[in-house]
Amino acid sequence: MVERIETKKIYVGDVAIGGDSPISVQSMTFSKTRDVKSTVEQINRLHFAGADIVRVAVPDFEDAHALKDIREQTTIPLIADIHFNHKLALISAQYVDGIRINPGNIGSKDKVREVVKACQDRGLSIRIGVNGGSLEKQFEERYGATADGMVASADYNIKFLEDLDFTDIKVSMKASDVWRTVEAYRKLRPMNNYPFHLGVTEAGTKFHGTIKSAIGIGSLLLDGIGDTLRVSITGELEEEIKVGKAIVKDSGRAKDGLNIISCPTCGRLEADLVKAVDEVEKRTTHIKKPLNVSVMGCVVNAIGEAKHSDVAIAYGKGKGLVMVKGKVVANLPEEQLVDRFLDEIEKYNVPN
Repeated sequence: MVERIETKKIYVGDVAIGGDSPISVQSMTFSKTRDVKSTVEQINRLHFAGADIVRVAVPDFEDAHALKDIREQTTIPLIADIHFNHKLALISAQYVDGIRINPGNIGSKDKVREVVKACQDRGLSIRIGVNGGSLEKQFEERYGATADGMVASADYNIKFLEDLDFTDIKVSMKASDVWRTVEAYRKLRPMNNYPFHLGVTEAGTKFHGTIKSAIGIGSLLLDGIGDTLRVSITGELEEEIKVGKAIVKDSGRAKDGLNIISCPTCGRLEADLVKAVDEVEKRTTHIKKPLNVSVMGCVVNAIGEAKHSDVAIAYGKGKGLVMVKGKVVANLPEEQLVDRFLDEIEKYNVPN
């Protein structure tokens, strides 16, 4: 596997991004930020779902001032998402851990300079959030809504912040299609060493958002690119975190938790495999140790997979085997297999 490209380490609150730090997973609330109660509730939901950082929209002054109460009721690092009015960033900077600005709509250099000064005074990081659908006029006229236009915008704004002696930067270059997103990140990566925030924006429903994000974010992670990410899904908040963490793990960039291997449904199945795998998933969400486990529905695939799994079930007709490191530890009736299988997994989960 390609080694992860090392980048500058910055911080959002106490969460490190870049360098040798773990790849963090973010999401964003959908409440009106001025609705403090609802926003705090959503932030807490994301926190308990495993989010590392939460972003909140700040479209007007009432939202910006509400951040004071929200900050007093939350502990997870917060990022204020700013568009159009730079003064919203100046207020938000008093209460959050990072600012996201869109160069395509934030305004003049003088306005960006004020935002940078506010972040310098507070020790905050800035995300330069380039969006393929809202490039600055100069780049859209020259390049169109292309990956090259996104790269040119990002590079220009990085250098502007550097000229202001500000380098606590992370960069995102999101488009609503996978190929343009991936191309932009790949082209910009050799040009600087700032951490990248990955994502495919406006990716759609749970189904389409998951597919687009897995392809786009997963491709970049396999290239060694990426330090933090957000999966964009039109749906439940927790789903973005669930999918994001799965992409990080299944790309090989995180080593914690179970890798569950199960065979596809076919005519050889000797058990209700769907029910068994569903139960295993639900009862192992707390497992942090990196383990390969397999739940296989017939002997054709089971024995081979079991040799390479830490713990495995091999179903037969009305009964089956539980195997540990390729060795049979139990031959039991079907209804007892999952419980014994889970008992063996728990033995691995004992803290060192």
